[in-house]
Amino acid sequence: MEIQVNNQENNGEKSQKRIIATQIIFIAVFVLYTGRLFAMQILNGELYRSRADDISKRTVTLPAQRGEIFDRGYRQPVVFNTDSFVVLIAPAEVKRDEIPALLDRLAGILHIPREQIDKKLPPEYYHLYRPIEIASNIPYNTIAALAENLNTLPGVSWQSKPVRNYRDTGSLSHVIGYVGDITKDELTVLYNRGYKQGDVIGKAGLERQYDELLRGSDGSETRTVDVRGRFARNREIIREAPEMGKNLVLTIDGGIQTLTEKALGRRIGSVVVLKPASGEILAMVSYPWYDPGIFNSSDSGAEYQLLVNDVNKPLLNRAIQSSYPPGSTFKIIMTTGILNEDAFPSEKTIDCQGEMRYGDRNWRCHIRRPGHGRVNLERALAQSCDIYFWVVGRDNLGVERIVSYAREYGLGEITGIDIPGEIAGFVPTPQWKERRLRERWQGGDTMNMSIGQGFTLVTPLQMANIVAMTVNNGVIYKPHILKEVRDPVSGAIEEIVRPEVLHKSDIDESVFETVRTNMRSVISSGTAQFPLNIKAVEIAGKTGTSEVGLHDRWHSWFAAYAPYNSDNPDEQIVVSVIVEAVNPWEWWAPYASAIIFQGIFAGQTYEEAVAALHFQYLIPEAGRRE
Repeated sequence: MEIQVNNQENNGEKSQKRIIATQIIFIAVFVLYTGRLFAMQILNGELYRSRADDISKRTVTLPAQRGEIFDRGYRQPVVFNTDSFVVLIAPAEVKRDEIPALLDRLAGILHIPREQIDKKLPPEYYHLYRPIEIASNIPYNTIAALAENLNTLPGVSWQSKPVRNYRDTGSLSHVIGYVGDITKDELTVLYNRGYKQGDVIGKAGLERQYDELLRGSDGSETRTVDVRGRFARNREIIREAPEMGKNLVLTIDGGIQTLTEKALGRRIGSVVVLKPASGEILAMVSYPWYDPGIFNSSDSGAEYQLLVNDVNKPLLNRAIQSSYPPGSTFKIIMTTGILNEDAFPSEKTIDCQGEMRYGDRNWRCHIRRPGHGRVNLERALAQSCDIYFWVVGRDNLGVERIVSYAREYGLGEITGIDIPGEIAGFVPTPQWKERRLRERWQGGDTMNMSIGQGFTLVTPLQMANIVAMTVNNGVIYKPHILKEVRDPVSGAIEEIVRPEVLHKSDIDESVFETVRTNMRSVISSGTAQFPLNIKAVEIAGKTGTSEVGLHDRWHSWFAAYAPYNSDNPDEQIVVSVIVEAVNPWEWWAPYASAIIFQGIFAGQTYEEAVAALHFQYLIPEAGRRE
C-alpha cells in the first residue's frame, strides 16, 4: 500500500515537471517571437519598410544623349541629337496568353510589322518584369494614340529617347558612320564593359571607333507602383540624371570637305586631303556615299539590305577599304630606290622608242606611243616613261629592293587610322607567287611592278602617305581624324590627339629632296603640266593611270602636295585622288586635284575655283553635286 502511494506521488511530481517544462517552453517561444517582432518593427523597422518599398518600385532607364561631333572649327555640330520616343513593354505584367493579342494591337497603332516587335520581344523574354524596348523613333502623334488606348494596353509605356541627326553629313557619312541597336552577339562581347540589352551603339565609322566616349552614362527614374503596376501618387520619385557623352572635334575641315566632295563629283572613287606634318585628315571623300539617317527608321533593315545589294557599294569607304594598282604613282618609290641605291646614274639616259621587246611580246610605253627619246631619271618621272623604269627596275634595281622600298613607304600594312575597317593593300614577292600561284617570278613581273602594275595594291590613304613621307624627308605620321575630346557642358578640352610617328626612314634627306624636285617637274614640264600648272600655289606630284583589263578605261590617279619647297611644314597639304575605271574615261584625278589646291590656297569655293581655272567646259552635269 505504501508502495502504491509512493508511485502516485512520483507520477504527480513528473506531471508537474512536464507542465512546468511546457510552460517554460511556451514562455521562451513567446519571449523569442516578441523579441523578434520588437526587433523587426522597432529596431529594424525602417530597413524592412525600405525593402517593402523596393518590391513595389519600378525603375526606368533614362537614356543618355550621345556626344556631338564637330569639324575642326568647333562651331556647329556635324552630328547632333533630336528628341524622339521609344515604346516599351514589361511582359511579365501581362498574362502570357494575352501577349500575342496585345502585340497585334501595338503593331497596328505603331504602324510597324508584327514581326519587327517579335524580334525585339521573343517568347523567352515574356517572364521579364524589366521594360523591353520594342520600337524607336516614334513620332508624337503616335504616342498620343497610344495614350488614348492605354487602358487596353497593359504593361505598355513610352519615354523620350534622343536619336542621331545626320542631316547634313553628305560625303562625311563614311567617316562618321551610324548607330543602331545592340545585337545579341555584340552584347555577348560588350556585356562586361557596361553595355546592356536595348543600348544604342556605334556600328561604323567614328560612331563605332569612339563609342565609349560618345555613349555617355544612362540615368534612371524610380517610382512606387501599386499591385497593378500603376504609379502611386504622392510618393517620392528618385531620379539619377543621365550623363551626356563626350563631344568630339575632328581634324576634318568642313569647307575643304565640301570643296573635295564637289571636285570629285558623282564619280566612283575617293579623295584624301592630309596634313603631312601631323597626320591630320582635312577631308576624306568616298563616292558613292549613303545617308546614315536611314538607320534611325523603323525599316532600317530593308534600307540596309538595299545598300548591301547596290552594285556601286555605297557602304564601302574607298579611301581605306579599297585597294588599286598604283600605276605610275609607284614611280615615286622607284625614283627613291634608284637614287638611294645608286642603282643607275640619275643623269644617264635610256632611249625610249615607244616600245621594247622582252620575252615573247612587245612592251609599249603607255603615255607616248612614238617614244620619249633619250630620258634621264628626272625626265622619265616627269614624262612617266614606262620603258625607263622597266629597264632600270628589271636590270639594275631588282625585285627584292623594289619590294623593300615599297614596304619602307608603308605599303602592305595598315596605317592605323582611327576608323574601323582599314585594309593593308598588298606588296607581292617572288616567294608569294611561288607559294600562291605555283609559278616562278619572271622578269616581266619585275617590269610590271616597276610601273605600279601587276599584283601591287595600295589604298588612297596609303598613296597620301607615300607623298607625305617624301615631303617629311622620310617621316610618316599616323593618320587620324579625331582632333580633340571636349566636355559636353563646359566645352573644356579634355584630350588632344598629338602627332604620332608611324615610321621614320633612314634614307638620306638629299634623296627625298631630289625626288621632290623630280615631282615638281611632273607639273612644270611633264604629264600634269596643263591641269596643275596653276597660279595660286606651286604643286609637286605624280600622275598615274592603272590598267584593269578594259580596253578604253583605266583608273585615274593623282598624288601631290603643295606648296612646293615651303619653309613652313604646317602649311603643306597632300592630296590623293583615285577615280575608278568604271567611270567614263576622262582622266579626272589631276583636274579634281587642281580644283582642290586652287580652292584651298586661293580661299575659293568649288564654283570659284572652277571659274578661276577655266574648267567649266570640263564639268558635265553628271559631275556636279545637285
